[in-house]
Amino acid sequence: MGIANPARETMTMLTFAAIALTAGLFAGPTQAHEKYFRITVVDEQTGRGVPLVELETTNNIKHYTDSNGVVAFHEPGLMGQSVFFFVRSHGYEFPKDGFGMQGRALDVKEGGSATLKIRRINIAERLYRITGGGIYRDTVLLGERAPIEQPVLNAKVLGQDSVQNAVYKGRLYWFWGDTNKPSYPLGNFQMTGAVSLLPGRGGLDPNIGVNLAYFTDKDGFTKQMAPVPGEGPCWADAFVTFQDKSGRERLVAAYAKVYPNMEAHERGLLEWNDRKEQFEKVAQFDLHSPMVPHGHPFRHTDAGTEYVYFPAPFPTLRVPPDPDRMRDLSNYEAYTCLKEGSRLDSMQVDRDGNGRLRYAWRKNAPPMDPRVQEALLKDGRAKAGELLFHLRDAEQGKAIRPHGGSIYWNEYRRRWITIMLEVMGTSMLGEIWFAEADTPLGPWVYARKIVTHDRYDFYNPKQHPEFDQDGGRIIFFEGTYTNTFSGNPCQTPRYNYNQIMYRLDLADPRLALPVPVYNVASGKLPNRFATGRTAHPDPTSWRIAFFAPDRAAPGTVPVYAVPLAGEGMRLSVGAPTARPAEKEGSPLCYALPADMKNPPAATIPLYEFIGEDGSARAYSTDASASFEGCRRREPAICRVWQSPFAAR
Repeated sequence: MGIANPARETMTMLTFAAIALTAGLFAGPTQAHEKYFRITVVDEQTGRGVPLVELETTNNIKHYTDSNGVVAFHEPGLMGQSVFFFVRSHGYEFPKDGFGMQGRALDVKEGGSATLKIRRINIAERLYRITGGGIYRDTVLLGERAPIEQPVLNAKVLGQDSVQNAVYKGRLYWFWGDTNKPSYPLGNFQMTGAVSLLPGRGGLDPNIGVNLAYFTDKDGFTKQMAPVPGEGPCWADAFVTFQDKSGRERLVAAYAKVYPNMEAHERGLLEWNDRKEQFEKVAQFDLHSPMVPHGHPFRHTDAGTEYVYFPAPFPTLRVPPDPDRMRDLSNYEAYTCLKEGSRLDSMQVDRDGNGRLRYAWRKNAPPMDPRVQEALLKDGRAKAGELLFHLRDAEQGKAIRPHGGSIYWNEYRRRWITIMLEVMGTSMLGEIWFAEADTPLGPWVYARKIVTHDRYDFYNPKQHPEFDQDGGRIIFFEGTYTNTFSGNPCQTPRYNYNQIMYRLDLADPRLALPVPVYNVASGKLPNRFATGRTAHPDPTSWRIAFFAPDRAAPGTVPVYAVPLAGEGMRLSVGAPTARPAEKEGSPLCYALPADMKNPPAATIPLYEFIGEDGSARAYSTDASASFEGCRRREPAICRVWQSPFAAR
């Protein structure tokens, strides 16, 4: 049975009574609560409790902090003793003692407490677990209030895979893949769903948590949201809400029926039925089509026309925002350099009369993605500088193989941002990166790692733009924490195969990433520059001179653009000597000093070329560049980040 339709956000009197009883039980300490020793682990930077911290005794008893960052410890034989706890957590570090041990001895006694501070290495801050059992187990054992309505078990859910969500009829609808339950190792494999109220409309502050109201069956376990007939689980994604011509709001999603080896044997489109509180199959796609919607969609208007974009991981597939047109793959367009009719096993590259790759939105062709790019490079049909996506580490310049993620416009940065998963990084599927771009298609180049895991997965990272705070400065994202593909045989109790929420402050100076600085000069000399906020480049005509941060970061110096009497501008490093080309007092970008010791491997010198009479200027990262009537000056004026793109 589902949760009653008329007011899903309003709880029944019976539920209110249960909450009141629970609050009464946990309002103050009792003899049972007092037997525990309370260990709290806090982020030394924020003072907030840190979930998922492992505390291990010298005889290998392991406890994990709950979403409040606490452990309720009671071990017969150890109470009243000095007990050493090793302290470990993904992306966090505890100080070492004189013997290199990362932990501390605590005087453990009933009713006592201790607080440990742990240093965060992750740029993103871990907040809480969203799904599964025992989210606030230790908080409850200690007789304290939890911030969510169902702190220990909600709809009998113990584990859930890969979140999807969409705002529908004023509420946030959540959907997950395979879901585990207490009564049997096999659970729900036909999608699980829940709703929550939006922040500011009755929902919790996302800094605190999310109150999920699940769709349940007669046994109280999660109801099948997508019972599509056929063999194997049903996995759905690409959830989109539309308003049709009659003004009715509709919710649709793509689906795949998969064999045990995860190979899809059927794909199609689902539509939500409000009366049944389930999805129904409305279309079946050609299984061999190169254009299949998936990922976390967003809307964007291009050249006056609105589209729904499907990033996988980049948004190179789109369709007009119409639920009926979404049923027919002939209405979809792919951004690609492959000719229409191409397939992954028979790719035909499109080049113009000068031999340059020609990108365009095309129908019936594979969208550009990392897999297509790797194939074109491998068989020699394209060179690296001709390709579209070059995600790499901003420090070392190491290439990053992106997989899943989400892309949204961010008002604070006035750019498109991505939270993206790396394949085969320092862990198999556990490294999460942040990057930003001037357009949905890029340039996606320099990125910063924001979350790391030690032999553990954290896949399908999903940002929640509905939760943005402070004008988009604070963003929230989650992912699936599991050991499934990591090679780690040890599963973290309660946390494994569940969703964990993180918070990221985009004002953090470590996120001052290199952005494109475009050559916008009308003549032959590269001597007039602008960043994307003023250049608004089209991907088919990118002319990127170099990359550099557009805001100050540790160790950087400002670079000002000073107009010349004739054509172009002069780049002045450190301080303006005249009125800058942009807003007075505002640098064009920031760079590293030319004489910096041990500069990041991803940076290169930027040279100035000057005319014989001193009036002409040109700038290039190519020390061997030649500009008529100009000579290269020594030394370089600064260090910037190299563009991986060939000249357009």
